[in-house]
Amino acid sequence: MSDYVKNIIRFILFIFFQVFILNEVPPLHQFIVPYIYFLFLLWLPFNINRFFLLIIAFAFGTTLDYFTGTGGLHAAPCVLIAYLRPFLLNLLIPQDTTENSYIEPSIKSMGWAPYSLYIVILTFIHHFLLVLIEWLQFGNFVYFIGKVTGTTAISLLLIFIAEMLFFRKGKFRTNAA
Repeated sequence: MSDYVKNIIRFILFIFFQVFILNEVPPLHQFIVPYIYFLFLLWLPFNINRFFLLIIAFAFGTTLDYFTGTGGLHAAPCVLIAYLRPFLLNLLIPQDTTENSYIEPSIKSMGWAPYSLYIVILTFIHHFLLVLIEWLQFGNFVYFIGKVTGTTAISLLLIFIAEMLFFRKGKFRTNAA
């Protein structure tokens, strides 16, 4: 299957999974809201153009906003993590080995520690901005931190479960065009 077709299918599946399954789960607590839709952006190939990555992130976030009825709530955090993703990847992995050998970020291509740090940092940043925009005030700082922490924790749990259930093979990049 072509990488383009695979990513289009992922785009659709992540949107539908978030909208029709995770958003329909009754809240367990006021702090716990599971979000894993942005994993689509984290799984995009290493060599994607930065401008194109920002366009994809905006389209992805806007599509989710359309289905959930929230104008720009998800688009802004998606664009932010798409903007920060290349910088974080440059810090976490040696450019001469992994990025030239593998097609996309995964546990196999990056290793457990760098991949986990990559996921944790971008998940926290995404949820921090999402809760901040959703809340739009600093009236109760403990509530704000609790919601960011709870949402990040449940999302990380779901992301690592998804990583274990849907193990992605580390596809090697070849010289053939």
